[in-house]
Amino acid sequence: MAADIRINMPGGAAQAFPRGAEVRDVLAVIGAGVSPSLVAARVNGAAVDLSYKIQEDAVIEPIEASSAAGLDILRHSMAHVMAQAVQDSFPEAQATIGPAIEDGFYYDFDYSPGFSPEDIERIESRMREIAAENLPFVRREVSREEAVALFQQKGEKYKVEIINDLPKDIKTVSIYAQGGYTDLCRGPHIPSTGMVKAFKLLSIAGAYWRGDERNRMLQRIYGTGFDTRQRLEEHLRLIEEAKKRDHRRLGRELDLFQVNDEAGGGLVIFHPKGMMLRTIIEDWERKEHLKRGYGIVMGPQILKADLWKKSGHFDHYRENMYFTEVDEQLYGIKPMNCLSHMLIYKSRIRSYRDLPIRYFELGTVLRHEKAGVLHGLLRVRQFTQDDAHVLCAPEQLNGEIKAIAEFVQYAMKIFGFDYEVELSTRPENSIGSDADWELATGALEGALKDSGIPYEVNEGDGAFYGPKIDFKIKDALKRKWQCATIQCDFTLPERFELSYVGEDGEKHRPVMLHRVILGAIERFMGVLIEQYAGAFPLWLSPVQAVIVTVTDRHISWGEEVRQRLISAGVRVEGDFRNEKLGFKIREAQMQKTPFMLVIGDREIDAGQVAPRQRDGKNLEAMTPEAFALLVQEQCSQFL
Repeated sequence: MAADIRINMPGGAAQAFPRGAEVRDVLAVIGAGVSPSLVAARVNGAAVDLSYKIQEDAVIEPIEASSAAGLDILRHSMAHVMAQAVQDSFPEAQATIGPAIEDGFYYDFDYSPGFSPEDIERIESRMREIAAENLPFVRREVSREEAVALFQQKGEKYKVEIINDLPKDIKTVSIYAQGGYTDLCRGPHIPSTGMVKAFKLLSIAGAYWRGDERNRMLQRIYGTGFDTRQRLEEHLRLIEEAKKRDHRRLGRELDLFQVNDEAGGGLVIFHPKGMMLRTIIEDWERKEHLKRGYGIVMGPQILKADLWKKSGHFDHYRENMYFTEVDEQLYGIKPMNCLSHMLIYKSRIRSYRDLPIRYFELGTVLRHEKAGVLHGLLRVRQFTQDDAHVLCAPEQLNGEIKAIAEFVQYAMKIFGFDYEVELSTRPENSIGSDADWELATGALEGALKDSGIPYEVNEGDGAFYGPKIDFKIKDALKRKWQCATIQCDFTLPERFELSYVGEDGEKHRPVMLHRVILGAIERFMGVLIEQYAGAFPLWLSPVQAVIVTVTDRHISWGEEVRQRLISAGVRVEGDFRNEKLGFKIREAQMQKTPFMLVIGDREIDAGQVAPRQRDGKNLEAMTPEAFALLVQEQCSQFL
């Protein structure tokens, strides 16, 4: 047969193939065989099935199951296998949508009785049977009308609704079948169900159809899956470890905070120990900002709606805001702190000699979050940001961005986190000129390169007013959390007519950098609790030591020790209850207190305490002052 098209892998020489050659056959020739872990391929950049027929000259790239793209395709296919297993086991259940998600997949079903844990075991067992049958995934392109008729015949009203809601210019849709199960799907998928081996169904949750609380509540089954059993088992181990570290459970057990339905969802009430932890973090923040030339400021909680309209928040962020009325005027409850900072800047004429100006505020904000996404300290409606705004001349941008990045690096080292960096570019819903966006993006990228900080580009995920650098910290369980960010903004200074008098005597427009270092204090505390499993390092521990007396006759010396340690700046409590010593030590260990100071007859006679670390190691007896010095020395590098 005559060769009609030329195909090559990246960096390789093109080879001739007949038009319509299947991807798997091409890869068998130019890819030195087809790997058993191959799930799909990219043809001219688009992901396709291995059965895809190539009709034009192309560059082809294999997609392995172990890659991020391969795992996504594998998990999407697992969702289809789960949907087949559900309908085989519960024929009355209607399938809706089932995507791959980070670390797994889910599928939503309309099933009125609801699924029980026993049902999940039954579904998982059927999935293993389907995998063992090694059914091929077969793709077909059909007309909209044919697809509607097919799913109407199957009684799948949700699939029919999805098809009918497609743009009118879409005349055909793709469907996939494995065995007797057919689903509406864009694809691509793995070659056959035999690749579905390392998976586990995890939980059941409620979910509204299309995420709209006005729609019917569906049953969502979550699962996780990997390309190997080893990776699955490691992930399941991390899930179990995450349960042990869950900050909501530890928050109760360590008496740190509560989120109470009587007060309202997403509103945190801090107990004394939790507030002490927060105070330590905030005091550290104030000290470090003052060292770096920031002025500490504070703005009001509500501002007139006209100001939010001027900034663009009213048009671009209104759905996340709360509003109230005062003296028949509409006010917005602040979701961000930047507006007050701009008003401070505008309060007098500024010179180029004043720049850069750095305003820092531990600013409490409120943002509307749907009840379904609220999660302990990690997703709340009221939170405090370590928010700052730097106003500078354009030529100062590079130096200011690098200084902020250095601050973030220092903070992550102090708190014990690794991190990754992303540069997020202009989103669709944005304000400002193309020229300003190009300048802002270039300034952020240039500073990252100058600082030697590796980064990934996150297209279209910038703020509506400017691009941003995001620092995503990685915790002990390898999870990523968004904390620090640097946002470059030419637009708001323009809207608020901010200016400074330049060296030439003319007015010039400053640039604004929005930035946080730790981010929302509540979220950062939640991540910290889980990072350390509640066993905070000494400098962060709300209670650094607990004095444990052996009998009642030791209480007098215990009280004196407590007062001397408090005077020396040690955060200390006393356990003078009439309980056995072993019981009190175990309880202090359960509270993850760094030190227990045991007091018995010998310690009274010597005027000392006997320190015991929470890991069980005993230190030599020492005076209260010597112990206070020990604590100060261990904390000095952090405070």
